[in-house]
Amino acid sequence: MTPSETNTAFQQFYRAEHGRLLRYFRKKVGPDEAPDLAQEVFMRLLRSGVFDQLETPSSYLMRCARNLLIDRARRKIREQGISCAFEDGRDAPLPPEQAWRIEEADARRVYRKAFLAMPRRTRRIFLMHRLTDKTYREIAEELGIPYKSVVHHMMRALARCRRAMASINAPSRSAAANAAKSSRSGLPSAVP
Repeated sequence: MTPSETNTAFQQFYRAEHGRLLRYFRKKVGPDEAPDLAQEVFMRLLRSGVFDQLETPSSYLMRCARNLLIDRARRKIREQGISCAFEDGRDAPLPPEQAWRIEEADARRVYRKAFLAMPRRTRRIFLMHRLTDKTYREIAEELGIPYKSVVHHMMRALARCRRAMASINAPSRSAAANAAKSSRSGLPSAVP
């Protein structure tokens, strides 16, 4: 198409589609902004230079209209932003030592729950190894059980401790729900 033919075709297309596009924008954003948005969509279509290459220009026009609304919504979100007043007494950052003490207390609490949830024999073997520095062989001889049993109990204990620490680093909804439930009932919850 020559530029004059494209211009004539675009004018006919504008007359045919303007009413439909205006109704679409009135429905989406209201009557005040609809004419400006409709004009913007037609300008984008004309500036793109693809009008004469389109098989279904009305579909392309509606896609441009939806994209314009999406861009507009994103721009509003960016412009609004969130601002909160800063209060020195309440919002001041914790000194690192205090944060470390809080994390340490959380870790101790979680480890204690995990430790208390261990079976008696596993707990005893874990304590013998960690507190009295006994080797697995010494523990096996003292308790009269096979060496592999000691290894098995230590693996169970360490796996339980790892799971407990993972719950600190990435608490799940179920862990939070269990904690809330146990705090209401007054009973300690078992660590998975």
